[in-house]
Amino acid sequence: MTVPAARTRERTLSVTTLAAGEFHAPSLDDFFPEAVLFEGTFFELDRLMLVRILMTALLLGFMLLAFRSPRIVPRGLQNVAEYGLLFVKEQICDEVLGKESGRKFFPLIATIFFTVLFLNFSGVIPGLNISSNARIGMPLVLAVLAYLTFNYVGIKKYGFLKYMRSSIVVPNVPPALHVLLIPIEFISTFVLRPFTLTVRLMANMLAGHIMLVLFFSATQFFLFDAAAWMKIFSPFSLLAGLGFTLFELLVVFLQAYVFALLTAVYIGLAQHADSH
Repeated sequence: MTVPAARTRERTLSVTTLAAGEFHAPSLDDFFPEAVLFEGTFFELDRLMLVRILMTALLLGFMLLAFRSPRIVPRGLQNVAEYGLLFVKEQICDEVLGKESGRKFFPLIATIFFTVLFLNFSGVIPGLNISSNARIGMPLVLAVLAYLTFNYVGIKKYGFLKYMRSSIVVPNVPPALHVLLIPIEFISTFVLRPFTLTVRLMANMLAGHIMLVLFFSATQFFLFDAAAWMKIFSPFSLLAGLGFTLFELLVVFLQAYVFALLTAVYIGLAQHADSH
């Protein structure tokens, strides 16, 4: 079977982007590698999908192992898992929603937090070298989940019409301003919230990964393929890559925290839509 020219240009993005002594700069095409399994079917899997499945399996395995025989005094994996769950409960759910509502939405917010965290973490694991959140699919799914949840909460509490009115009509302003404010509030609440949730996560992981690729592929280029006098630059690009890897670890956690936090904030706003 003849492979289309557009497909032959696609490469899996990793810390090595050199082939046959030629430097290849990373591009967005690298986030759409060729199919690995079930090509041409609805269940087609490429490398990013396999990374996503692997990290999901690791998350499930981690939780199952941590709580397979829970102890009153936790230790080992149970201690790590409980610390993470406690962080989500106290610093996100209880802090934003209060203890009663926080307890109700804790399973959802904890699921979002750990899903984003584990899928992000694959971006700094050697051999995987990419976060599947750098492609829009999974961030969009999580954003839609948050969107449906906070709208369901508001509609259930107030009814559809009152919820919509409370969400987009700013009280105590001159009537003429409603012509301007109602479209702004509608777009802000029902369009920009899911859009920014999606793009913030995707763009941060995409940009961070491209930076890591550039630093480490530059190191390989300077060390093995560049002219002799350019080899002195390899330690600097390597140190920059290692330093940015540490920064990326911080981003991995922050993006999970921000996504879960904003989900809780939006749920809280929907619960109190009448106090706009």
